[in-house]
Amino acid sequence: MARQNDFKIVLENGEVFEGKSFGANLTKVCEIVFNTSMVGYQEIITDPAYAYQGVVMTYPVIGNYGITDEIYDSKPSLLGGLIVRDYNDIPSNFRSVKTLSELLEDNLIPAIYGVDTRKLTRIIREEGTVKAIFAPIDTPNDECVSIVKSTILPECPVKSVSCRKKWYSRTSHPKFEVAIIDCGVKNELIKGFNSLGCNVTVLPYNVSKEELNNCHADGIVISNGPGNPETVKETIDLVKELKGKYPIMGVSLGCQIVALAYGAETYKLKQAHHGANHPVRNVNTNKIEIVSQEHSYAIKEKSLSKVSLELTHVNVLDKTVEGFTCKKDGVICVQYSPAQVDVDDVNYIYSDFIKLMEERKNG
Repeated sequence: MARQNDFKIVLENGEVFEGKSFGANLTKVCEIVFNTSMVGYQEIITDPAYAYQGVVMTYPVIGNYGITDEIYDSKPSLLGGLIVRDYNDIPSNFRSVKTLSELLEDNLIPAIYGVDTRKLTRIIREEGTVKAIFAPIDTPNDECVSIVKSTILPECPVKSVSCRKKWYSRTSHPKFEVAIIDCGVKNELIKGFNSLGCNVTVLPYNVSKEELNNCHADGIVISNGPGNPETVKETIDLVKELKGKYPIMGVSLGCQIVALAYGAETYKLKQAHHGANHPVRNVNTNKIEIVSQEHSYAIKEKSLSKVSLELTHVNVLDKTVEGFTCKKDGVICVQYSPAQVDVDDVNYIYSDFIKLMEERKNG
């Protein structure tokens, strides 16, 4: 059974939420966001996009199907912390190999349950993302606030989640070679390309143009990941050198990085997009797609018109940019995670990118 020590989180504004601990029983400061997914807590916890962030799950019961070996998005997890209403420590799932609490403890991630997650979500929704501390119940609140305010979170978490050297994910009878720039890539993105007949080479975020050229790739993918895209200067500069020379696909953070490389602008959202149920309108077909998202930054739509990028997708809820293309250079970018959505809804994104690689390969 998970520990059930008295625990609390204290926000930067002094608001206190008390509960019981599970996972790692330690003190940690992180930025708090909420996620509206009803399932998929293992994917969220192991998604590099949540590095150093505390996640509030709006769905009340978490942990009920345990942890399985097949659905990790990455290892290890750098999640800042987890906040839930009700925690289930006795999972019902024949594939479960450990409890959620055990996974969190293995990765030194504090967690708390018994919290009024509805109230906490409203605070984040109205005030924006906030810093907070996970701490034992007997830690003085004024001391907690002081620690939160004095703690500086990592400016560029991509440096922590990116691979240190290149590695490969091969498939049988490959048709194309895809190079993924790892800004916090998820396993599902790699598996998606493998399933479509693509060998994948995964490269660090700060890989040189010369090393990338030596991969002889048919196309380049800038992956998803955490944090402010403006801090990933090495990848932005790389895209500037590569645009027009390779087909390029950007996903989530990668979408923002490509936009910056073309001269567009980004900004931090007040209400970050985290969940598996965000409606997005395809501008070309006028169809609505329900997609998964995990980002706190967005692209300024007006800045797209100043550069050679064409808007392709728009968020139905807040009208933010969800995708763009540059037909001249062979660029396709989406703000959401196509690998997490039903393949019938997003297969055209992979298909369109594969067509671009095919055109380049056939000269």
